[in-house]
Amino acid sequence: MASASSSSKSCCFQCHDSTSTCFRNGWRLRNGERANLCYRCSCVYEDGRFCETFHSNDDGWRDCESCGKLVHCGCVVSFNQYFLLDFGGVICMECSKKNLILARNRRYAREFQTDPINFPDLAKRVQSEPHCWPGGIDSDIQCIPRPNKSVLSPLFEKLLTASDADIRLGRIVIPKKYAETFFPEISEPKGIMMNILDIENKEWKFAFRYWPNCGSRTYVLEGLREFLAVKKLQAGDTATFYRVEPGGHMAIGIRKASVAHQAST
Repeated sequence: MASASSSSKSCCFQCHDSTSTCFRNGWRLRNGERANLCYRCSCVYEDGRFCETFHSNDDGWRDCESCGKLVHCGCVVSFNQYFLLDFGGVICMECSKKNLILARNRRYAREFQTDPINFPDLAKRVQSEPHCWPGGIDSDIQCIPRPNKSVLSPLFEKLLTASDADIRLGRIVIPKKYAETFFPEISEPKGIMMNILDIENKEWKFAFRYWPNCGSRTYVLEGLREFLAVKKLQAGDTATFYRVEPGGHMAIGIRKASVAHQAST
């Protein structure tokens, strides 16, 4: 049995070469094992050229809707090299990543009033660097006007759900990892009162508390009925929380869903 296994592993799955001294794992087979490839075939596979090299005459080739590159669909070797689009067609993995980064950069570029083309991955800068926000009445995302030069450090974003935007409930659920990282520590469910600035430099008083939940906690900001009504918030809008320096105050900015959609198109 051992010799049979050894023999099967010394033969290339693609070219059946058994003389190679170096074999590598390829794609996963139906039985859970990986295809055993000789050095030459494994290099082609790892370079992403396996299908175009060995399956060029097979069926299943389709054009990427973005760049026109041919993608071998329905092949187990290249199943992770493309995505199916909602409206039909396929897009290659490279274009999918580029489109995702570009859409994300456009969103941040609109917030920080800069050109997304100048920053290959602006989102990484936004997450790691503080930013000064200039004012502007024409801005889709206005800044907090301060008498001194304040710096806003972005903390996290919350995509509002239907319950978050429900005026009758008047509260926003804060994800636990963000609540325990960026908000003051609270030891009792009743929590504490917090003063939070909005983009017009108006100070709002909210209650930060938690609900006991099966040995864990669900954190919420309560007392937001007036805030939700004034800002006309709806499900799909995004609330972005910031730290204002100097001073360390917390601020909240709102991006409407329609603005986010325009930024990604």
